[in-house]
Amino acid sequence: MKKDLVTTEIVVKEKTVGILRVGNVNYISLTDLARQANPEDPSGVIRNWMSNKNSFDYYSLWEEINNENFNSVESHRIKIDEAPYNRFTMTPNRWKRDFNAIGIIPSSGKYSKGTFAHPDIAFEFASWLSPEFKLYLIKEFERLKRNEAYQEKIDWQANRILSKLNYVVHTDAIKAYIVPTLTDAQKKHVYAEEADVLNVALFGMTAKEWREENPELAKNGNIRDYTDLLHLVILNNLENTNAELIEEKVPQNERLVILNNSARRQMKVLKDNRNIKDLKKKKKQVNEDNNEID
Repeated sequence: MKKDLVTTEIVVKEKTVGILRVGNVNYISLTDLARQANPEDPSGVIRNWMSNKNSFDYYSLWEEINNENFNSVESHRIKIDEAPYNRFTMTPNRWKRDFNAIGIIPSSGKYSKGTFAHPDIAFEFASWLSPEFKLYLIKEFERLKRNEAYQEKIDWQANRILSKLNYVVHTDAIKAYIVPTLTDAQKKHVYAEEADVLNVALFGMTAKEWREENPELAKNGNIRDYTDLLHLVILNNLENTNAELIEEKVPQNERLVILNNSARRQMKVLKDNRNIKDLKKKKKQVNEDNNEID
């Protein structure tokens, strides 16, 4: 459960609800949902819901269906010996610890921002809190899923185009240089940051030199923020090349020359390549769609 974690959030009726991506599933923050009922003690709201017999029947059944390692023997005992009585108390930590559950992730360690639950369980909890709030939650959650699906489609297309571009780098050749040729002083200089080795190789200047030449632009970004897509594609390739050269223990001044030569060659190859134009169109499409969503 602790692999491939990504966090984001959605806004439901002007309230922020955290999302924890575990693998390929977006878990929803029960803590944030519970704050709708009791901002001071959301954990108490979660505990009350989990200690309700009908709620227990639901989330335990979910585990039996979806979790092959679920401790169903202990769950059935609880249904008979504890759940029917007022003394019954269930917490996220107990549920995780004693039943090997996966549907609810308790607030601890990496999950200290709150308790999270699988959407199937989170929606049931939201319904217990407020049917109206549940409907708004579903709406925003579905919007998040649509956005993710679209972005994955765009990423796949972009990666496909980048693969074509990298193939062209190794097989084609065109004319005209745009990447600057290094001076002798640049070749001999020792750069404190590896990022500046790449900057000098591709742009002919360090990040500091760019800031000094562009003080107004530097207020809102750096040299890489203002470069074009073609340079970013080449930069991505140079980063991989530099990493390999570092592993081979190639001295920095030699790496700088190798990277600059590579950048100049790639620029010749890719300058008028139609795949770059396709990638620019995809980038523009994503920006336009994001503006529509906002």
